[in-house]
Amino acid sequence: MQLADILQTASDHNASDVHMVTGHPPMMRINTVITPMDYPILTAESTKKTLDQMINETQWKRLKEQMDLDFSYEVPSLARYRVNAHYQRGEIALSMRTIKEDVPLLEDLNLPEVISRLTYLPRGLVLVTGDTGSGKSTTLASMIQAMNERYRKHIITLEDPVEYKLVSRKCLIEQREHGHDMVNFSSGLKHALRQDPDIILVGEMRDLETTALAISAAETGHLVLSTLHTVNASQTVERIIDMYPAVQQNQIRSMLGNTLQAVVSQTLFSRVDKPGMVPAVEVMLCTPAVRNIIREARTFEIPNVIDTNRQMGMVSLDNAIGELYFNGFISREDAIAQAAYPDKLERQLAA
Repeated sequence: MQLADILQTASDHNASDVHMVTGHPPMMRINTVITPMDYPILTAESTKKTLDQMINETQWKRLKEQMDLDFSYEVPSLARYRVNAHYQRGEIALSMRTIKEDVPLLEDLNLPEVISRLTYLPRGLVLVTGDTGSGKSTTLASMIQAMNERYRKHIITLEDPVEYKLVSRKCLIEQREHGHDMVNFSSGLKHALRQDPDIILVGEMRDLETTALAISAAETGHLVLSTLHTVNASQTVERIIDMYPAVQQNQIRSMLGNTLQAVVSQTLFSRVDKPGMVPAVEVMLCTPAVRNIIREARTFEIPNVIDTNRQMGMVSLDNAIGELYFNGFISREDAIAQAAYPDKLERQLAA
C-alpha cells in the first residue's frame, strides 16, 4: 500500500481530506462525509513508514518534542497537501488537506461581489473567518492573486504551512513558512515590517503578540489580511478585544475601530443540486456606524447594522444561508442547522 496510490484514489474521488489512523483503513472526506477507502487496515508500522516518506530528521525531532507537526507535502502532477502529523493512543496518525494546484479566480468561488471590492483597499485590516475547512485559505489566496494581476506591489505571506504556491506576476510575492522560514507568526510579522511590504498575509492571528503587530501594521499604512476561527463579525471583534488585558481594551477598541476594514465569515455547505460545496458568507464592512460601535463596546448591535445595510454589500449569515436555500443549492435541514438564529430562519424559510 503506497501513499501515492492512496492520494491518487482520493484525487479521483475529489476528496478534500485524507486521514490515516492505526487500526482503520485510510479514510477520505468527500463533500463533508468521511468514507473508508478500499485499502488494508493501517498498522502502526505502516503509518510510520508513510510519514518517513514525507518528513526529514529535523521534522521527526520536532514531532517527538511537540507531539504535533504541521507541514506541506507535494506529489508532482497530482496535488499539494497541508499535513498534520500527531499521536493518538501512542501511535502516529496523519490528516492531509488537499490544496489545489491552481489558485481559483475570485469570481469562481460563489462569493459575494463585495469580496472583490476589498482587493482594491489601499490599507487596513481585512479578516476572513470561519471554522477549519470553511475555505478561508482559498478565499485569501484568490484575493492575493487578484491583486497580483493588477498591482506592482510587494506582498509577503506568513503561513503555517505554505498552502497555495503563489507565482509573482505584476507583484513581487514572498511566502514564508512557520518552522522553516520563520520561528513563528509574531517573529515573521515583526521582521516583515522591515522588508518593505505593501500587503501582508498573516495565516492566523492566534496570539496577542501577532494580533497587536497585525493591527499596528494596518495602522501604519499596510493592507493586512488574516484569519480567525470565529463564525461571525460580532464574535470576531469580541475575540480580538478579549485577547487583551482589561486595562488595554479601550485602547484596542479605538485602534481596531480605526483600522478594521471588513470581516468576511464563511460557512461551507454540501450542495444538493450537484456534487460539491458552496459557501454562505457573512460580510461586515466598517462604515462610520460600525467603527463607532466597535469603539463604544456595542458589538451586540453589529447584526442589526449588517441587516440594514444590504445595499452596501453587507449580508448576515442567515440571509446568505436563506438565499442558498431558495436558490436550490442546499437542504432545509442543513440551512437551519448552521443558522445563527435557527428559529428565526425556519420561519423565514416557511414563509
